[in-house]
Amino acid sequence: MLAEGPLLAQALPHSTGMKASLLIVDDDPRIRTSLSEALESANLEVRTAKDGEEALAVIGVRLPDVVLTDVRMPGMTGLELLSLLRERAPDVAVILMTAFDDLATVVSAMREGAADFLVKPVDLHQVQGIIDQVLRDLAATKRKVGASTGGGPEEGGERGTVLRGGRDRCLIGHHPKMIRIFKIIGQVAPSRTNVVIRGESGTGKELIAQAIHESSPYASEPFVPVNCTALPNTLLESELFGHVRGSFTGAAGDRSGRFSLAGRGTIFLDEIGDTSPDFQSKLLRVLQEHEFFPVGAERPEHTEARVIAATHRDLEALVESGGFREDLYYRLRVVEIVVPPLRERPSDIPTLADHLVAKASRALGRPPPVLAREALEALESHAWPGNVRELENCLTRATVLATSGVIRPEHLSLGPSPEAPVGVRTLEEAEREHLARTLEIMRGHKSRTAAALGISRPRLDRLIEKHELAHLANTREPGSSRKDA
Repeated sequence: MLAEGPLLAQALPHSTGMKASLLIVDDDPRIRTSLSEALESANLEVRTAKDGEEALAVIGVRLPDVVLTDVRMPGMTGLELLSLLRERAPDVAVILMTAFDDLATVVSAMREGAADFLVKPVDLHQVQGIIDQVLRDLAATKRKVGASTGGGPEEGGERGTVLRGGRDRCLIGHHPKMIRIFKIIGQVAPSRTNVVIRGESGTGKELIAQAIHESSPYASEPFVPVNCTALPNTLLESELFGHVRGSFTGAAGDRSGRFSLAGRGTIFLDEIGDTSPDFQSKLLRVLQEHEFFPVGAERPEHTEARVIAATHRDLEALVESGGFREDLYYRLRVVEIVVPPLRERPSDIPTLADHLVAKASRALGRPPPVLAREALEALESHAWPGNVRELENCLTRATVLATSGVIRPEHLSLGPSPEAPVGVRTLEEAEREHLARTLEIMRGHKSRTAAALGISRPRLDRLIEKHELAHLANTREPGSSRKDA
């Protein structure tokens, strides 16, 4: 239910005192009390409301700086409250929180303009950190608008539809790394921005690309996936760009390529890191000029398709070795999404397992079997080198074999996970430890750290972000300011 009329028309401006103002909206009084007590001590003026309607009444008296609201509430939902505030009080930052951590909710929240999204049970330190960041962003925005002579902020892009899709093809996860991906999907979906998705085989890179497409304003247009390694380079160009009759042996007629078939939709280029330099130069033209030449054609064709690329390769290393064009790398990597391997988010395995067993059972036309505790423990302790794809194959087989209605460990056919000898670490662990140690030795100086590691400064920044080591890097390096100079 949405309130009607200009309820916020008479609202007073934001508080002008020293304290920033926060409104907490939740139908659970215990959550309101605990959050209020914790955040009042953080130099915040806190008010509370038990539902969306009461929140509007409170906001009608005085606009808060930030609204922290639950999503699932009786009557008006948090998403409806967010939508109403975006329309009538766009300067108020809204943070949503819910125990129902599903992709559709997160994507919808970020698309509607939420400042951030939290999954219950929330950590009070995390809540305070996010509110602090939101308030800094608000202050920076006000400074920018105040200094501008060109009017207010620009309007946002066209809104599209909420994520949709079948029950059997969806992203699942409540691990913080997955929640972060869901947020990025919601933020990037409305635009035509190029995206690079990186991750090991089987992590679900194509599902993420499809989620971006289905959450975009062009969801009704085609989503066209292309596996760049499935075709030799001699045929890949014809497959993507099409050809005209007689352009090569066997070309008996004109044929449209995948870019033409995609229309204004999305073309997903999987394993882009394995393509040839010649193909990369042609793809670069498509990204720069939005046109391409079918093989053998004399005139170019125009394309409005959005390009999302994916790879399991280290593109930075390929660029440095000459195996991948640097200009194409920067054209593609406007937004980057790094998908964690399954072994880095074992807390998602129970939810994934339930979904995959239900999916396999629907295909078999019978009720889903129950996962025995011992079977679930075996799944959680396995290394999963093949990631979610391997987990799906394992549980599909187990569902077929579990005729008694219970999946037991013997149905999983899991070999023992290889255990590293004492003192042996994974390459990922070694990379993080070496980077952290070098940053400490260089006292956080990024330029010196990059030089010591023999890598470029941009690559160092990406590694710091990947391994979450920003706390070890200096935000202002010696020699960078007039004072140090």
